[in-house]
Amino acid sequence: MGSVDGFERPLVTESRIEFAAYDEVRAGPLHGVSPLRALVSLLNLAMGTLQAVMLLLRRRPAAVLLTGGWVGLPVALAGWLLRVPSLMFLPDIEPGLTIRALRPFATCVALTADESRNYFPRNRTVVTGYPLRQQMLDATRAAAQAHFRLDPARQTLLVFGGSRGARAINEAVLTIAPSLLAQGIQIIHVTGTLDWADIERRLAALPDTSHYHAFPYLHQEMGLAMAAADLVVSRSGASVLGEFPLFGLPAILIPYPHAWRYQKVNADYLAGRGAALMLEEGRMTAELLPTLTGLLNDSARLKTMRKAAAALARPEAADAAARALADLAGARA
Repeated sequence: MGSVDGFERPLVTESRIEFAAYDEVRAGPLHGVSPLRALVSLLNLAMGTLQAVMLLLRRRPAAVLLTGGWVGLPVALAGWLLRVPSLMFLPDIEPGLTIRALRPFATCVALTADESRNYFPRNRTVVTGYPLRQQMLDATRAAAQAHFRLDPARQTLLVFGGSRGARAINEAVLTIAPSLLAQGIQIIHVTGTLDWADIERRLAALPDTSHYHAFPYLHQEMGLAMAAADLVVSRSGASVLGEFPLFGLPAILIPYPHAWRYQKVNADYLAGRGAALMLEEGRMTAELLPTLTGLLNDSARLKTMRKAAAALARPEAADAAARALADLAGARA
């Protein structure tokens, strides 16, 4: 489930996954938009709910999987009206506004972490963990070092900020990159596509980039990048709750400050368990370099953080979510 013109569409196309069927229903955001946009969204949601009812009547599904976001609201309403059981997946620790709105219509909620049970009736939740792609599960450090042509004797820092990138993180890391490289640290920097042209120009100005590996975007190779890393600097979207624990990867998390607080809650979750440090975006200029070098020069602390992260891993999460959905489908059958 995703938006018609969202970032997921080219990923699905490139994956060459064959779907038995593909359907679209209308929807639209209601929060954080102008009154006129909200009115248009209400009309689209009403039309989308009717489309979803007709779709479910035609397809006759035994169960429905909801992944949150306003695009799921018409399908959730249609499933509730037709008494089709639904499993809603919560990727973050704290549910956002749309998932809170969908909550009454979901039969069961699959949670990334046990701490999220506080937001839902306990008899309607199951803790599955965060489902991961097979490429993540298969990634190894040896394969990663070969793929990125890394020096096994050097520590590896991974930096990324999301598919389009995080300008503040990119700027901070590019500023301190000469110092990090001079200390013998090699960097994998996934910059995002938004500023790639400017970043290429700035990289060309560095005296030596043989140990600075920059990419506008990684998809299939992202698991390899995490497997190679000794430390990561990133935002704290939902995926960090599953991916970093899988690799036992210590993190410096910089929550995106201009959105709903879910990224801070995710960062607090990992930091509170000793798997990460949280750094506010406004403090990066002064604190990112000493924080990085302090951690990379403290092998005992990194080892403790690795163990804390690995203790949170749920590599079987995709199977657990699939079983929960199959259980709902079987109960209806």
